[in-house]
Amino acid sequence: MDLTLALQHWEMFLHGVWVSMALTVLSVAAGFLLALPGALSQQRRSRLAFIPRGYAYFFRGTPLLVQTFLIYYGLGQFEFVRDSWAWVFLKEAWWCALIAFSLNSGAYQTEILRGAFAMTPKGELEGAKALGMSERQSTWLVLIPSALRRAMPQYGNEVVFQLHSSVVASVITIQDILGAGRTLNARYYVAYEGFVTAAILYMALTFLLVGIFRLLERRYLRHLLSPEELRKLQKGAAGGAAFGAARV
Repeated sequence: MDLTLALQHWEMFLHGVWVSMALTVLSVAAGFLLALPGALSQQRRSRLAFIPRGYAYFFRGTPLLVQTFLIYYGLGQFEFVRDSWAWVFLKEAWWCALIAFSLNSGAYQTEILRGAFAMTPKGELEGAKALGMSERQSTWLVLIPSALRRAMPQYGNEVVFQLHSSVVASVITIQDILGAGRTLNARYYVAYEGFVTAAILYMALTFLLVGIFRLLERRYLRHLLSPEELRKLQKGAAGGAAFGAARV
C-alpha cells in the first residue's frame, strides 16, 4: 500500500474535505431552520403538529441514499419540474445532495429539539411569565436557548453523523472525500490507498468536531455540572493556564 499517492494528489483530497464540510455545515444549518418550527408546534400541541411528525417519521424511516436518489434521479422525470424555476437547482448534483441532506438532518433535529423542549424545567417558563414576558418572548429568550444548551451533546452526534452520511454525495458524481478516494483508486488501479486516506481524513474531522462540541459543552453546560465536576473542571483549567504561562 502506497500512501504517497494521496500526498501527490493532496489538492484533490483538500477539495473533497471542503465539499464534505460545506455539505455538512449547510445541511445542519438548513435542517435546524426546518426543525425549529416543527418542534415548537409539537411542544405547543398545535393542530398542525401532525405535519412535522409525519415529516420526521418519513425521513427518519427511509435511507438517506434512497432520498438522494429520489431527488437527483426522480424529480427530473417530471416535465413540470424541468420547466419550473426549481430546475436551475435540481439539475445540479450539489443542490440535490444539499436538499436531501437538509431534509434528512431536519427530521432528526426535529426529534432532538422536541425532546429538549420537553425536558426544559417548567420553572424556567413560569419564571419568565412571572417577569412579565409574553409567550413569544419566553420562547425566544428562555425556552429555545435553554433547550439548545441541553441538546448540545445530541447535536454533536448529529453533526458527526451528518459528516459520515455525506459520503452519499459521492454516488451522484460529487467529489467529496470518498469521491476523491474513489478517483485515486480508479486512476491508479489500486484497492486501498484512496479509501484508507478517506478514512484518515474522516477520523481527523470527527476528532475536530468532537473537540469543538466538548469545548461548547464546557462553556454552556457548566450550570448543569455537580460541584465536584465543576471543581475538577476549574482545576484542569487552572493547570492548563499555569502550563501555558510556564511555556511563555
